[in-house]
Amino acid sequence: MLAATAISQSATDPLSGLVLRDIPKPTPRPGWSVIRVVAAALNMHDLWTLRGVGHPPDRLPIVLGCDAAGYDEDGNEVIVHPVIGDPDAGRGDETLDPDRALLSERHDGSFAEYLTVPTRNLVPKPAWLSFDEAASLPVAWTTAYRMLFTQARITAGDRVLVQGAGGGVASAAIKLAVAAGAVVYATSRSAEKRAEALAWGARAAVATGERLPERVDVVVETVGEATWSHSLKSLRPGGTLVIAGATTGTNPPADLGRIFYLQQRILGSTGCTRTELVSMLRLMEATGVRPVIDRSLPLTDIHKGFQLMIDGGLTGKLVVHPTQHPQPSQP
Repeated sequence: MLAATAISQSATDPLSGLVLRDIPKPTPRPGWSVIRVVAAALNMHDLWTLRGVGHPPDRLPIVLGCDAAGYDEDGNEVIVHPVIGDPDAGRGDETLDPDRALLSERHDGSFAEYLTVPTRNLVPKPAWLSFDEAASLPVAWTTAYRMLFTQARITAGDRVLVQGAGGGVASAAIKLAVAAGAVVYATSRSAEKRAEALAWGARAAVATGERLPERVDVVVETVGEATWSHSLKSLRPGGTLVIAGATTGTNPPADLGRIFYLQQRILGSTGCTRTELVSMLRLMEATGVRPVIDRSLPLTDIHKGFQLMIDGGLTGKLVVHPTQHPQPSQP
């Protein structure tokens, strides 16, 4: 089968280590299932792997891809929950299992015609979601859901700032927070992406670093060093900053004086549980909110897709199709 495989890593030329090649169709171990992939989506995590960040080189080669939707062995339409872990080892939360792994970290990922995952990680795909929409959810959208509802515990009327409108997690956070009745502010360097944020329901969208109309209850932060100071200054006393990524760097000035004096709360967030994925689907069904998809490409054009991500040329998710047919027949 055709697969997009990371064979080497480079901080300066990450795509040099990504190759398309034929590999054997996977065979499932006990308790695992084979999935025929209809659609998969790109994530920054894939790019970090190619750059050698957080992924030891001794785990190469490995098929990339964290998001997938397709058919199980019985022909059922499924979404793949991408966190492979033991809930019991995480006190009921697989994201807290010390031995957890995101799909494509230790097990071949979804940029292939077939993949194997624990059967527990399969969630029925609702008929009201297309395969492309379903494949856009498992990493970015569930990350945003956990940040907003599990960690920050937002409620209707809360003021929420989302930094870096346009990225997968940021676009999901804007749409989910608006659907929950929050007042949402967004930032971006791009006027086009600010306009998109307004179209998704944000009350205001400002240039990165610009003062907001009011201080907020919650900040959704995935940018890191470039926006950290603005995030803290935009937060009300006693407010909450939730961080699930740091694309511009991981070590900004901490500003500890502001944090303790204003009693601000800083919460980390990683991934989601299978239960959270199911809960998010219920929210989406109730509200009609849907993921933002920039475009779809065949798997053979995956290098083009990653270059668009590197160049900042995407708004929302980019989906790839491992076969020529977006919705193949049953396996």
